[in-house]
Amino acid sequence: MPADAPADAPAMFRVYGDAEAMRWVGDGKALNQAQCRDWIAITERNYAEKGYGMFALACRASGTVIGFCGIVHPGGQPEAEIKYALHRNHWGRGLATEAVQALLAAAPHLGIRHVIATVAPENLPSQAVLLKAGMARGEIRVNDDGSTNQFFSYATATDGSVQVIPNNALPG
Repeated sequence: MPADAPADAPAMFRVYGDAEAMRWVGDGKALNQAQCRDWIAITERNYAEKGYGMFALACRASGTVIGFCGIVHPGGQPEAEIKYALHRNHWGRGLATEAVQALLAAAPHLGIRHVIATVAPENLPSQAVLLKAGMARGEIRVNDDGSTNQFFSYATATDGSVQVIPNNALPG
């Protein structure tokens, strides 16, 4: 389900306000409640401009929001990028892999042919998620701040079949 302001702000804070969960996301810092509300506004803008963005992940049994995932363009980058975060109580259950697989399946229906994901090289569990979901491991890139990211890629051909391509062949 798409993230919904303001209803998802407390649920988002439970995930994005957790410093341990956030050490692998963005700048590695937990978000405060105001930043969560800002994040929802950005998500609403993404839906208005692109027709896609982040989703709230809800437990099938209870309907409780347990995390977020989606396809975004951080900082206006041209490549569509998969992002996800789950509450720590839901790590290790295959839910992130399931979410990434669903996003990859939806991408061609959203007009997205190439998708990337970036992961800290030390974050082996997220790398495993992306590989299990069908993404290909690419090169390690050095960011402007000197940190590094392991890149992953996934693409669909014009006939809808999957085509794994090297990251350096992605447009942008």
